Amino acid sequence: MPGLTRHLHYYIDMALPFFYINSFNGEEFITLDEDTSRHIVQVLRMDAGEQLNLTDGKGTIWASEISEPHKKNCQVKVISSSYKDPALRNVTIAISLLKNTNRFEWFLEKATEIGISEIIPLICERTEKEKFRWDRMNTICISAMLQSQQCWLPVLHEPIQFGDLVMRQFDTTERFIAHCEEGDKKPLPHIQITKSSNHLIVIGPEGDFTKEEIDLALQNNFSPVSLGENRLRTETAGVVAATLLMYR
Repeated sequence: MPGLTRHLHYYIDMALPFFYINSFNGEEFITLDEDTSRHIVQVLRMDAGEQLNLTDGKGTIWASEISEPHKKNCQVKVISSSYKDPALRNVTIAISLLKNTNRFEWFLEKATEIGISEIIPLICERTEKEKFRWDRMNTICISAMLQSQQCWLPVLHEPIQFGDLVMRQFDTTERFIAHCEEGDKKPLPHIQITKSSNHLIVIGPEGDFTKEEIDLALQNNFSPVSLGENRLRTETAGVVAATLLMYR
């Protein structure tokens, strides 16, 4: 929408509620889906003339105004747009699925809030649960993105076998494997991280990676790292790794 961005400082208010749209084709009026419409009209009790922000999770924010506050198909008018560049530091976390789905969902929420770029669910030798509901998990990421008022949604992949992952070619400057076995490991907090960089770290399941998995990763140019002296749950390790890679 050429011309709108020029006046974005009048309209983009980050304090306004955020909502997600799958796509935007440049139209002036957008009809929101039923779930979003119900939340706006029935939960937040917003009315015609009130403003909100829309994002597609790909960097763009559209400041919009409610024109038809219908609980099933709320219509909004797009006022202006703004684009935010992605973070210079691209962090991908490959992490084992967990037996307790709630714990994995907690990780997804926190990793999204932290701002990582990609999440790859892993199936390892000791992974106890392989069932994965992508739609539900991606919805959790969307909710966390909106709650933290971001406009970049992490790419959530389908689960992949550990062996397939470590032998795949990634556009990363550094590859790390965090494990609990004894050996020559560098503490992740001591590794110098450049501001503009791409990093991949793999986090194992309950019971950790097997020795064979660790050896396979090392043979494929993964650097062994530790996350501290304490033994962490898988989901905690994922959040610690995300924080250390994103904010140093």
